[in-house]
Amino acid sequence: MKSMILSAYDRMPQSQEIAAPVPDDGEVLVRVVAASLNPLDVKLQSGLAHDYFPLNFPSAIGTDLSGIIEKTGSLTSRWRAGDKVIARLDPTRGGAFADFAIVPENQLVLIPETIALETAAGIPTAAGTAWQALVEYAGIVSGQTVLIHAGAGGVGSFAIQFARGLGARVIATASGDGIDIARRLGADLVIDYRHEDFADKITDIDFVLDTIGGETQRESYKVLRRGGKIASIVAPSDDTTAKAYSVDAEFIFHSSNGARLTEAVKAIQPFDVEILVDSVLPFSQFDRAFERQASGRARGKIILTI
Repeated sequence: MKSMILSAYDRMPQSQEIAAPVPDDGEVLVRVVAASLNPLDVKLQSGLAHDYFPLNFPSAIGTDLSGIIEKTGSLTSRWRAGDKVIARLDPTRGGAFADFAIVPENQLVLIPETIALETAAGIPTAAGTAWQALVEYAGIVSGQTVLIHAGAGGVGSFAIQFARGLGARVIATASGDGIDIARRLGADLVIDYRHEDFADKITDIDFVLDTIGGETQRESYKVLRRGGKIASIVAPSDDTTAKAYSVDAEFIFHSSNGARLTEAVKAIQPFDVEILVDSVLPFSQFDRAFERQASGRARGKIILTI
């Protein structure tokens, strides 16, 4: 079967023919239909994520996939051949960009009939991260106000819609065509970060989701109410600054979690969540897709059909 393999840091992954894997007890073999890219894939390729996710070369890449169960291990009982599923693989093992992937049975989630199989590949990491930040960490409830940075990105687009579904007032930052996208997804107020300073326009925020880091993260402490919360998915929290502003801060280190992903998927239909897709490309155009992801200009998820 074909699989995208990274031979060393800072090199472009290449398609190689490797032996098809065989599921062990408690594992499932999934025929991959589509896989999506994440900012983490770029950090893994460049070596920037080495401290958190060290790779052994050659290394298969890709975490988010959708597909159809081909075969199960002998002690696997929850799943059957033909089930349509999504999953997030361990980043250090990768393997989503391949014809087949081995997935632990407790990491699989059934795809609702209302979601197209290809589009579903855009769910796992982005939706799971947004859910972890908003629900598990922040505990967002109706009537609160949240600020979501980069609302037209993968995580941001899910976060806007989950927060809206939870009854929160949603403020987002965006630029260019991302402004209209964030509004369409349900943001009550969208701030054009290229021409406006969000820290001068808003205050008394209950929760900030930082997807950018750096100066954006530092300025975000200023807009929180006392006792508010900030979560960053890109950089560790600044505990000293958090204490100075009397707020809670957390670094969201997202890990594969089948139970969390199940809850996020359950919310998609009742919250009327749109899976924002930047582009869908064939496996043969992996380089083009990867370059688009690395550019930081993607509006939502970049999906490759396998």
